[in-house]
Amino acid sequence: MQQPQVLIIGAGISGMACAQALKSAGIPARVVDRGRRPGGRMTSRTINSRTVDLGASYFTAEPGTPFADVVSDWVARGLARPWTDTVAVAGADGINRVSTGPMRYAAPAGLQRLVADLGHDLDIHQGVTIEHVTAGEADTERYDTVVLAMPDPQARRLLTVGSALHTELNDDANWEPSIAVVLEWAARDWESFHTAFVNDVAEITTLADDGDRRGDDAPVLVAHTTAALARQHLDDPDGAITSVTAAVRRLLSLSDAPTRAFAHRWTFARPAAQHPQPYWLSDRIGVCGDAWGQRSSVATAWASGDALGRTIAAGGDADAR
Repeated sequence: MQQPQVLIIGAGISGMACAQALKSAGIPARVVDRGRRPGGRMTSRTINSRTVDLGASYFTAEPGTPFADVVSDWVARGLARPWTDTVAVAGADGINRVSTGPMRYAAPAGLQRLVADLGHDLDIHQGVTIEHVTAGEADTERYDTVVLAMPDPQARRLLTVGSALHTELNDDANWEPSIAVVLEWAARDWESFHTAFVNDVAEITTLADDGDRRGDDAPVLVAHTTAALARQHLDDPDGAITSVTAAVRRLLSLSDAPTRAFAHRWTFARPAAQHPQPYWLSDRIGVCGDAWGQRSSVATAWASGDALGRTIAAGGDADAR
């Protein structure tokens, strides 16, 4: 591969979308990430010989959009599947109603597999840590453009304090943490539901039936904690398991305790506020991700990266933000 003109830091879906847009335009790009494999907040993990989604619970795709075309291809190849257009709504007294909306898609092999698919023909280097980014430079290497495809607080740590972009990006206080808690039972013992939004409960905000989501009927649930509970346990994610387990058992009226539990910390799970523009591109530094658009979602993250990549390929804008 040619010497990359663009360096993309972050191997989540927005970074992959950006790299693919550049590749389509014939512009060499390299993707680096400090993790061991691509995925970002769409990561999956093998627990008890089974893949479990720990980040995003699902994704949607508005018909007629470029992302919908990507999703159609995944579905055609069996990498993704339409899951449900029905979401349960729960409160302190359990699930009390259902709401219909857009189709939610899931991935039989886990959402991380979709990110890996986007990167199958890209120049990707895992286990790479970048310490500092300035205009067109990452540490000591020079590029035409450096793209930060990551949550704002992580991007801020790479930038010069007081620079225009450092000031523009949101700090830790404007991003919410969460802890994903995976709970496995000996058998399925709850009334059927797909995924639930949980309101007015101190411990959790969402609950997904992972066996239903993955299509193998495994007796596994995945709960995501409230930001308040996560902040209490960022240094010890396992400390959230007991209270989350109790909350899930109350919501679903489960008499038995789970046989296995696992916790994963997301220090920057979701933005508390969105940037109205689809990306930032100025002074040879670009930023993309799920915080750049109308609402935080997988589709927003892909669209942000794709739009930024296309803009860079077209020559960019001296002040496109």
